[in-house]
Amino acid sequence: MRLALYQCHPLPLDTEANLQRLEQQASTCAAAGANLLITPEMFLSGYNIGAQAVARLAEAADGRSAQRIAAIARRHGIAILYGYPERATDGQLFNAVQLIDRHGTRLGNYRKTHLFGELDQAMFSPGVAPSALLTLDGWTIGLLICYDLEFPENTRQLAQAGAELILVPTANMLPYEFVAQITVRSRAFENQCVVAYANYAGSEGAIQYCGLSSVAAGDGSVLGAAGTQESVLMADIDRPAFDTARQFNRYLDDLRPETYRLPLSK
Repeated sequence: MRLALYQCHPLPLDTEANLQRLEQQASTCAAAGANLLITPEMFLSGYNIGAQAVARLAEAADGRSAQRIAAIARRHGIAILYGYPERATDGQLFNAVQLIDRHGTRLGNYRKTHLFGELDQAMFSPGVAPSALLTLDGWTIGLLICYDLEFPENTRQLAQAGAELILVPTANMLPYEFVAQITVRSRAFENQCVVAYANYAGSEGAIQYCGLSSVAAGDGSVLGAAGTQESVLMADIDRPAFDTARQFNRYLDDLRPETYRLPLSK
């Protein structure tokens, strides 16, 4: 499967413009053989936009933008994972991502469970459920969003449930380049999963995004990495290489959860 990670500058507060450039990238990436296009966190609206803008731009998971993206996916024959502000049926607002397959079918929606500081907490309610496992082109997929990846329990939970590929739309900023450069590879290695991390480039208000989108394999190798500028990163994953990486270490087989009792005795 060929992944395309769209490391773009944010276009805050302009859903229509973001849908238009998503269409353009879907066409270009599909023509280059990509099976899945991954955008950054909160792609449809911008990330650093404030609570009032989130409330104004939030949509249902099956809302107008979802329907348009489903049409884009069908038109170009490419699956799309996109970030957006979700309004739930009870009115709560979530930082969410949704995966739509090449036929326009909504495969799964995930709400960010670990909110990053006052910025996230002022705009969103935290999700309360882990990602469901999804299937795309024979791969078992789990979803996380940005800060979620920095808690090892999240990737471990998905890996133990059977995830092979973990997709992570993100809005990572300076001075947290360490996460993009080191944590992504570590999570892939310690869980024997492929991790695809799609970030912004450029700035949004006072935030300077660090770019550095990447795809890391289960043996810790980097299958593709972007710099700090706007770009589209293409990376191929294949089953034989994945199976070989799973033999490289045996963390999941050697886990001893019965020893991880809390609280520890003094």
